[in-house]
Amino acid sequence: MGAIGEYFQNIKETVSTIFEGMAVTASHFMRKPYTVQYPDRIAVRVQDTLPYRYRGILNVDLEICTGCLACERACPIDCIVIACEKDQKTKVLTISQFDIDIIKCMYCGLCSEPCPTGAIHHTSEFEGADFSTESMIRRFVTDPIDAYKPKKGPETDERIAPILNRGMRYINEFATPGQAWAGGAVVNGAPPADGEEEADAQE
Repeated sequence: MGAIGEYFQNIKETVSTIFEGMAVTASHFMRKPYTVQYPDRIAVRVQDTLPYRYRGILNVDLEICTGCLACERACPIDCIVIACEKDQKTKVLTISQFDIDIIKCMYCGLCSEPCPTGAIHHTSEFEGADFSTESMIRRFVTDPIDAYKPKKGPETDERIAPILNRGMRYINEFATPGQAWAGGAVVNGAPPADGEEEADAQE
């Protein structure tokens, strides 16, 4: 092919590719748009479409928190701060501080896995924007509260039972059937009572 032939061949390929690109662009005028109008123009909230174990912003149910500090120890970046004090006379453990720095949290889930009751858990909320860094620290304790003490058998308190059931379901989502969680075993649908884990470990 001579120089003239190559010249016209280049013109042909250029025109061909221009029309090819325009055809792709024009085809989009005929397609149904897939844009999702976020967040208030959809029939169902995005949060409601997420799976149960979605790792959104952390929440704590203090009603079933045992104050074991397992979550604080498991956090690799120290975004959880818990303060507990045990009364030597009454043996009651009181939680006076339970803070989570959402800015630091990397949503790894390592804190929720060792929790014996599922008290600390991820939610489906992911919109954490705020106007100050201070407000990003979630403070769950307003007044000192007694730590939850697991009972030998099912929870009988009507106020606590549904919260504990939610927590145990959260744990069992990852656990192998028959092994409720790595730190112990479910006793009649309830977490092990005080001393049972230590006794099992000694055996």
